[in-house]
Amino acid sequence: MAKLDDDDAYETELAELQLALVKYQQHAMQNGDKVLIILEGRDAAGKDGTIKRMTEHLSIRATRVMALPKPTEIETTQWYFQRYVQHLPAAGQIVIFNRSWYNRAGVERVMDFATPKQQEMFLRDVPHFEEMLVESGIQLVKIWLDISREEQAERLKERREDPLKALKVSPLDDVAQEKWAEYSSARDEMLTRTHNGTTPWTCVVTDKKKDARLNVMRHVVRTIAPEDISKDVAKPDNKVLFPFEIGAIAEGRLNR
Repeated sequence: MAKLDDDDAYETELAELQLALVKYQQHAMQNGDKVLIILEGRDAAGKDGTIKRMTEHLSIRATRVMALPKPTEIETTQWYFQRYVQHLPAAGQIVIFNRSWYNRAGVERVMDFATPKQQEMFLRDVPHFEEMLVESGIQLVKIWLDISREEQAERLKERREDPLKALKVSPLDDVAQEKWAEYSSARDEMLTRTHNGTTPWTCVVTDKKKDARLNVMRHVVRTIAPEDISKDVAKPDNKVLFPFEIGAIAEGRLNR
C-alpha cells in the first residue's frame, strides 16, 4: 500500500490500478458490461483529479465523463431524470458522472434552485429509479467525496490564485464556505435517504488527495471487476474509504 509521502510508491500503485482498469475495460467490452460511476462531493473535494487518474488510459470510445451544465429552459420543464437518461451506458461502456442527478439534493436545495416539493419528490423517487437501472444490468457505483472546511478553503483559494485553474473557478465557490452548514445538512439527508443495499453510498475522506485517489480506484476495481482482475488489488483503507452508515454522521467521520 502506498504511503502518502512516498511519491514513487504512489506512482507505482497508481499505474497498477490503471492497468487493472484497462484490463477490466477489455473484459467489459467483450462481455457487454455497463458501468455507471457517480462521483459526488463538496466543491474542491477532488472529483476532477480522481476522474483524470481513473480514465487516463481507458478507451475514449468506450468511456464517457459527463459533467452536465445547468439545465436549459426546456430541460427545466422535463421529467427531472430525462436529461441524464440519454447519457447512461450501453454495453461495453463506462460512464462517469462528475456530479449527477444528486444536484437536486445538494446545490439545488441549498441555493433554492428547486422547490421543497421537487426536492422531496426526488428523494422519494431516486431509490426506485436507481433500482430500475440496476435491474436493467447497469453496475452502479455511488461515491461521496468528503472534505474538511479548512482544506476546502485552502483549495478554493489556490484555484483563485492559479491562472491554470481559472476554468475551475465558479461563482458558487464562495457560497460553499458561506453555506457550509446548509451543505452538511443536505448531504446528511441525501445519504441517509438514498443509501440502501441495492445502490449503496461509499464515503471517502479526501483531505489527502493521493490517498483518496488510490482508495477510490481500489474500491472501483474491487466492485466492478471479476476476481481474476481484482484479486491482486489491495483493500481500501477503512480510515479513508468506508460504506455510509448513520453512525458516520454522529461520530464525525463526515465533516460538519
